[in-house]
Amino acid sequence: MTMTRTFTFLAGAAWALLGSGATLAQNAPVPQQAESGTLGADWTSPTQAGVQYVTVVPTATINAQNPGTAARIISYSVTFPGAGSYDLYARVRVGAAAANDDSFYYGNGFGTKLPADDTNWITVNQLNSVGYTSGNIAVDGGGGASNNVWKWINLSKFNGGEPPISFTVAAGSLTQTFQIGAREDGLDIDKFVFGATGLYFTVAQLDAGTQGTSNPPTVFTPTGQPIATGKPKFLGGVYSQPQKPFFNVYWNQVTPENAAKWGTVEATRDQMNWAELDSAYALVQSKGYPFKLHTMIWGQQQPIWIENLPAAEQLSEINQWFAAVAQRYPNATQVEVVNEPTNDLPLNGSTGNNGPNTPGSGAGNYYNALGGAGTTGWDWVITSFQLARQYFPNAQLLINDYGVMSSTASTQRYLTIVNLLTARNLVDGVGIQGHAFETRNVPAATLAANLTTLASAGKPLYITELDIDGVDASTPPQLDDAIQLAEYQRVFPALWTHPAVRGITLWGYRPGHWRTAQGAYIANADNTERAALVWLRSYVQSTVLGTRSAKATAVHIFPNPSAGGHFTLSGTGLLTKVRVLDMQGRLLQERTVKQEETIDLQLNVAAGLYVLQLHDAQGFTSGKLVVK
Repeated sequence: MTMTRTFTFLAGAAWALLGSGATLAQNAPVPQQAESGTLGADWTSPTQAGVQYVTVVPTATINAQNPGTAARIISYSVTFPGAGSYDLYARVRVGAAAANDDSFYYGNGFGTKLPADDTNWITVNQLNSVGYTSGNIAVDGGGGASNNVWKWINLSKFNGGEPPISFTVAAGSLTQTFQIGAREDGLDIDKFVFGATGLYFTVAQLDAGTQGTSNPPTVFTPTGQPIATGKPKFLGGVYSQPQKPFFNVYWNQVTPENAAKWGTVEATRDQMNWAELDSAYALVQSKGYPFKLHTMIWGQQQPIWIENLPAAEQLSEINQWFAAVAQRYPNATQVEVVNEPTNDLPLNGSTGNNGPNTPGSGAGNYYNALGGAGTTGWDWVITSFQLARQYFPNAQLLINDYGVMSSTASTQRYLTIVNLLTARNLVDGVGIQGHAFETRNVPAATLAANLTTLASAGKPLYITELDIDGVDASTPPQLDDAIQLAEYQRVFPALWTHPAVRGITLWGYRPGHWRTAQGAYIANADNTERAALVWLRSYVQSTVLGTRSAKATAVHIFPNPSAGGHFTLSGTGLLTKVRVLDMQGRLLQERTVKQEETIDLQLNVAAGLYVLQLHDAQGFTSGKLVVK
C-alpha cells in the first residue's frame, strides 16, 4: 500500500516567524488527558486505581489500516505555546491478550480525518513489548515494558507498522485538531504529551509535564565492531524497532522479527506494507550482512482474508506473495520457506503445539491448497519449497522449527522432512530454534548429539532464534545476571563450536524482546551490558573455530553465459561434488570431484538459467549458470 505523507517546507520570512531551532526547543510540553477529547460512541472512559483513561468497547470491528467509522475516533483541540515541531508521546497500558491488545491509530498530521481513508492514519501496532515505566533514560523508540502496566512511548520514533511522524505547528495556527482511532480492544490510553522535537524526556518529566533536556540522559554508549567479525560463522540478531539501537556494534546478520511475515505485509488484500522490511534490507545492503527473510509460509501471523478463499485462489495468492517478496528483495541471502511445520500447520482446526488454530487466528488455512499431507505426509512443505526454488533461485532455502534439538524423537521427525526436501534438491540449510524453554535442563551433550543427527542430511545448520532467560525463581521474578550467565556458558559453546552450525541468530538482545518478562535480553534499556553479553563478546572473539574453505571465491566459471552449454570450472581442488539443477530444483547433472583443479561440464539443456552447487566437506554454496 502506498502511504501519502505531507511535508511543509518554509522559507524566507515564514521561517523567520517560526524562529530558530534553539528558540523552538524552549516550547513547553503540552499534556492532553485522553478522556478530555470528544469520544466516539465506541469509546468509553473508565477509572481504575485513580487513573481515568479511554478504551474501545470489545464489540467494535477491527479495520486493518483505518478506524473505519466516526464512532471509533476521539478528537482533541490542542493549543500549543509556540510554533515548531513536536513529538507525540503516549501513556498506554496493554491488556492481558498482549499482541491482540496493542494497537491503535493516530492522525497523519493535524486536522479532521476521514475515518476509512488509510492515508489519513498512522497505524501503531506491536506495543505489547515496548515502552518505559521508570528510570533516568529517555523515552525513545524502544524500551522493554511489557503488559498490564502503564508505560510511556515516543510514538514519533516508534514504527509500529507504518513510518511515524512528528507534528508541525505553524505561527498563527497554535490551536490544532488532533485525532486518534480505535483498532484493537484491550488497549488503555491515559494521556498524550506533545514534546518539542529534539528534546529528550524521561518518564518522570512526562508524568509531570515538565520540560525535557537537549542531551539524552544516556548511561552507556557501546562501541566496536560486530562480535563475530573475522569469524567463519555469523552471530546475528533479530531486527525490529526495540532491537535497532547499536545493532551494528554487536551483530553481523539480520533476520526481521515480524516485518517479513505475510500477515504483517499484506494484512489487507493487495495493500502491501513494506516499511519495516525495507528498513532491514537497507541495513544489509549498506553493511553487506547476510539477510534472511522470515518467513514465507507458517501457521501463524498470516492474512485473515485468505482463510476462506477457494483452494485454487489461495494458491494463486501464495504465488503472488512469493513473487512480490522476491522482486522487492532480490539480494536476500536466505529465505526461510516454511516455519514450524511439525508444530503449526497452516490449517484451521489444527491442534499442534501452537494450536488450536481457530478461524480468524491467522493460521492461513491454505494447507490443502499446497497439497496437504499428500503421499509423503508433507506434500504441503514440498510444494512450498518448489515455489521458493522457482521464485528465489539465488537464495539459500531454509526450513525452521523448534523443539527439535531437545528431543531425539522430535529430531528424527524433523529429519524426515529435511530428507524429503534433500532428495528433491529443494533445501539448502536447516534452521533450529533455540529458545530458553527448549534448552533449559537439557544436557549440552544432548543438544550437540541431536544437531549431529540433523547434520546427517548433509545440509548446514543454523541456530535461528536463540534466547536464554535471566530471572530468578522469586515471585515476582527478579533479574538475575548470574543465572543467565551460567546458562549462556553451558549452552552457547555446544551450539557455536558444532562443526555443522554455520551461524547463530539471537531472537532479540534488548528490552522489547519477546521474552522481556523472562529477562532474556542481554543489554539493558540504558544500553549497559549484562554479564552474559560481556562474556559472549569475549568468548566468541577468543574462541578459534575451524576455517571454512573459500571455494565460493576460489572457483572460476568460464564462459558464463555459455552459448553451447559447455563450462570449465577452475580452482576446484577443495570440492567434493558439483551439481547442476534447474529452477525447479531438479538434478540435471552431478559430478564427484577428487582433488581436481579443473573440471569440464557439458550441459545438454535448453537456453535459460540454472543453479550450480559447489560442495565441499562443510556444505555447499550456490551460483548461477546461464545458457544462451
